[in-house]
Amino acid sequence: MKTCSITDIGRIRKLNQDYVFASKQAVGNLPNLFIVADGMGGHNAGDYASRYAVETITEEIRQSIEQNPGKLLEKAIQTANHRILQKSEENEALRGMGTTIVAAACLAGRYLEVANVGDSRLYVINNDGIRQITRDHSLVEEMVRMGGINREAARVHPDKNIITRAVGVKSSVEIDFFRVELEKGDTVLLCSDGLTNMLEDEEIHRIVGSWESVEEKAGELVRAANDNGGRDNIAVIIIEPFAEGV
Repeated sequence: MKTCSITDIGRIRKLNQDYVFASKQAVGNLPNLFIVADGMGGHNAGDYASRYAVETITEEIRQSIEQNPGKLLEKAIQTANHRILQKSEENEALRGMGTTIVAAACLAGRYLEVANVGDSRLYVINNDGIRQITRDHSLVEEMVRMGGINREAARVHPDKNIITRAVGVKSSVEIDFFRVELEKGDTVLLCSDGLTNMLEDEEIHRIVGSWESVEEKAGELVRAANDNGGRDNIAVIIIEPFAEGV
């Protein structure tokens, strides 16, 4: 397995509210763990929410005796949700904060267990194309699903950044889970909307297929997002599950 993770503040924002975690080594009972979090909230609240969520999730997984990967992720994310909400209620400066979460673990060398809340995404990319595994929890995505607008209109809709689910906002959070069977040649991408709002899926596919190393691919994705405006923080984790070497 090869992997590279990176965050970038972008061209506009003064604070980086994206946070990533990437471990090829075991984290508790998971053989590996990858997380992207995109925080929201004024001042330092979004920055705090994303970092605290990831730290809570990883610590909960390390300490848990749960063996089922999906239940392990669910319990850890629910704990993070509870603690962020508690912090928000205790501290006026953190009031209203929350974060997206997309988390994944590669299991038995060929399966991907994915958990998602919000509009950060996970893709599986190969020579045949790019496939979005997660489903955005956003107002605009709901409009698309109900037939109110099409995909092209969604990309430029003024409410495209309004999310309908987040970690730390309500007493409990609904989490989507996906189990993906991987094949040789697949590349996994976790990212925040700072990437996907700046780049079309086709451009992401081109970059991931055009560059050799995971470091080059991650760096080029960030550069391209910034070249297209860099209007938000950018978070990227690239995983090549079947690649040999460090």
